[in-house]
Amino acid sequence: MPNKILINKKISEFKKKIEVSSDKSLSIRAILFASQAVGKSKLSNLLESEDVINTLKAVKKLGINYEKKGKTYEIEGFGLNGFNPKNNLIINAGNSGTLGRLILSLLVRSEKKIKLIGDKSLSKRDFSRVTVPLRNFGVNIESKGNCLPVEIQGSNFLRPINYYENKGSAQCKSAIMLAALNTRGITKIKAKKSRNHTELFFKFLKIPIKIINKKKYDIIEINGLHQYDCFNYIIPGDISSSAFFIVLTLLSKNSELIIKKVNINKSRIGIISILNKMNANIIFKNIKTYKGEKTADIYVKSANKLKSINCPSKLNSSAIDEFLVIFLVAAKSKGISIFKDLGELNEKESPRLNIGIELLRMIGVKVERKKNDIKIHGNPNLILKDKYSVKNFLKDHRVFMMSCIAALTLGGKWEIHDKDSIKTSFPEFINILKKIGAKLNWKKEKISSLLL
Repeated sequence: MPNKILINKKISEFKKKIEVSSDKSLSIRAILFASQAVGKSKLSNLLESEDVINTLKAVKKLGINYEKKGKTYEIEGFGLNGFNPKNNLIINAGNSGTLGRLILSLLVRSEKKIKLIGDKSLSKRDFSRVTVPLRNFGVNIESKGNCLPVEIQGSNFLRPINYYENKGSAQCKSAIMLAALNTRGITKIKAKKSRNHTELFFKFLKIPIKIINKKKYDIIEINGLHQYDCFNYIIPGDISSSAFFIVLTLLSKNSELIIKKVNINKSRIGIISILNKMNANIIFKNIKTYKGEKTADIYVKSANKLKSINCPSKLNSSAIDEFLVIFLVAAKSKGISIFKDLGELNEKESPRLNIGIELLRMIGVKVERKKNDIKIHGNPNLILKDKYSVKNFLKDHRVFMMSCIAALTLGGKWEIHDKDSIKTSFPEFINILKKIGAKLNWKKEKISSLLL
């Protein structure tokens, strides 16, 4: 089957209930924490995407055995620094920045030198945000140009550090926290606000941690070298995966959608705050708390009069993976939407800010840019009738999915390449689109238009 899809028709009105794939951030973290626990942890509803499978492969290479029983993965850990790697080991993180950056932090006491590699996209991403603090701990790290490949050899003489994380990167913060877990003494982190899944895991596992929440940043103190026991964990649905169907519903006519059992961690729901400020009416139902994380059913319906937004920068970190579809909503809203300080978007699987702007301009939306600030001139009457081709976007799964939502809600004839990119995070994306009523096909057809 061709690695692209054709969409020639907008989606018809729908009223559906769906479940999206499991949370990728929690799936990867659960595996990594299980690999350092004492005993056999049981992880249910684990996301079976390429990024998560690569995480399982990585810990197995490090001597951690796992077994799948039904929908549960059983992972047997041997405590902190319980890995048993072979000589000259190479770990391939694939496309996953979360895996790549966090696995390095679990190797800070490894006696053997280990090489970390990744795919073409990951190999272009900045790893200095984790290699710099890890060197401060006393770890031996070699890399060229602050990118992969990276070679790491741990130390038995690690020292706790004080570190200011000023990018709002949850991966950077989490990497320091996991390195601190393996280091005797108290490590202190002043961290700009970002996702707090790792902090919640520390609390759930009763690992000594102290958190002081300030307005713009958090102070985190970790007392290292405290062993913790194995655990059971059920992974909820992913808000980032849900975002595409939320926007699909908002921009479709006379439609309603309920997305069941989604993680609504406060540090992840910036998209909901942003869209509701734009006159959406997205509601959480059946809210529950599970081991520190909040889950809910998300109810969304079509929005008739979307309005522009001057988006507060404080929401950026909690919506960082959803801005591409937020841009689509801004394109269909009345007025000029303003987004600031979006440089972190270009540190993702592809330069998403650059590509998002290019895609909007391709479909006739006026976008003004000044460095990392943009203004999107919305048009509530935006309807597409031309032909469009989307490719050469570093196989970024979110660019692919954004393009599908644009095609299904704005019209036109679309040829969207690199369908297989969704395997990294959301393999069921196309199947769920079909369930809702999207008409997709793979028939070869010549389409000439602007190319990303």
